[in-house]
Amino acid sequence: MVAMQHETLGRERILVAARALFAEQGFHQTSMAELAALAKVSVGQIYRLFKGKEDIIAAIVDDDKRVRLDGMMALCARLKAGEISIEETFEQLVLSAMSQKSEALSFDILAEAFRNPVVGATITSLCVRYKMLLREFACMANPALSSEALDGAEEMLLACLFGLGHRSLSRPALNASSTASHTARIILAGLQGANGKGAAH
Repeated sequence: MVAMQHETLGRERILVAARALFAEQGFHQTSMAELAALAKVSVGQIYRLFKGKEDIIAAIVDDDKRVRLDGMMALCARLKAGEISIEETFEQLVLSAMSQKSEALSFDILAEAFRNPVVGATITSLCVRYKMLLREFACMANPALSSEALDGAEEMLLACLFGLGHRSLSRPALNASSTASHTARIILAGLQGANGKGAAH
């Protein structure tokens, strides 16, 4: 039991250190020795828990996937319970997308996804589940949307949230709260203004 707790703590420290180093100097530029020093573990312990840096990236993505999907499920439950409106739901989705700690790490992970099948599969799995929930939100915003229109809504919402998650590179004029509020209203107007065939009224 103690060994398991020690292993879990070591894993968490390694992932925290990896996030910091990968974001600061890049995935490929970070050595295992640097990672071990920041995490206050031995290089051997890292290799006992992970096969290599690619495995660490996969673990980071898997942890992020769990957090994001849990947040989406919680939002969905609150919406269905009548605790928040559909506009507030989209606003929270946008705020969540913009709250990621490191865009540099995000881009590094996406690049790794094209080289590492495990990372790629984890991101694909996240997008599939994410789009299912986005589809549900779009349907709640406008139950008259056709299947094809809902397919389009999934893609549009995912692209919008992904883009907003990397907005700092564009030197945004609005703060996160204002951006989320305006974006939520625009999304909702677009969804509610579409008819069953997905064409605007």
